[in-house]
Amino acid sequence: MVIKTFEYNVLDSLSPTVIEKKTFSLNVAVKAKYVVHRALKTATTNRSQFTRSTKTRSEVRGGGRKPWKQKGTGRARAGSNRSPLWRGGGVTFGPKPKTIYNKINKKEKQLALRTLLYNRNKQFIVFNHLELETPKTLNFIKKYSDISSNEEIKEKVLVISSKPNLNLQLSLRNLTNFNYILANQLNVTELAKANVIILDDSSFDIIKETYCETK
Repeated sequence: MVIKTFEYNVLDSLSPTVIEKKTFSLNVAVKAKYVVHRALKTATTNRSQFTRSTKTRSEVRGGGRKPWKQKGTGRARAGSNRSPLWRGGGVTFGPKPKTIYNKINKKEKQLALRTLLYNRNKQFIVFNHLELETPKTLNFIKKYSDISSNEEIKEKVLVISSKPNLNLQLSLRNLTNFNYILANQLNVTELAKANVIILDDSSFDIIKETYCETK
């Protein structure tokens, strides 16, 4: 691991002007691709449900009577019309519901999160605080459009809050490309998908306490 530091500008939540510049240090992985890839692969596998199911010949309804006698018909031998060889019969080696859980070490997962955070520091938009007086989607879009040059929001935006904010969460609920998450509940999947990350300055303290100080 190596310690790396990056600078970020803190914007005023009322008007998007720079208030101050701050620095933040993180312990990141030297071989970042391996650690982040392992964490992403583990998260994707554990999120899969594996609920597909097919019936075997013993579970398909019917097939109790022998279709025709064993000899003398000139046809091939058949013991059940629910054989996998027959239309409407059971499935051989078909999928069944199962549970798969891949483990990743706690320190390794934290290292992947810190590495991904450092690699995405240029996408950060940091406010002194994120608060909305009313749960209004239009108000948040207007605030975001003041700091974004895009007339139409097409990129994936991740909004990180240091504490639960119901008005902010309700304002983002109708927006397809926006996702809301708390600073102490970060995951590598959402960080990897996001093109822009909006957070408040207090979130860095939560991130440092949660992911940088292993107990």
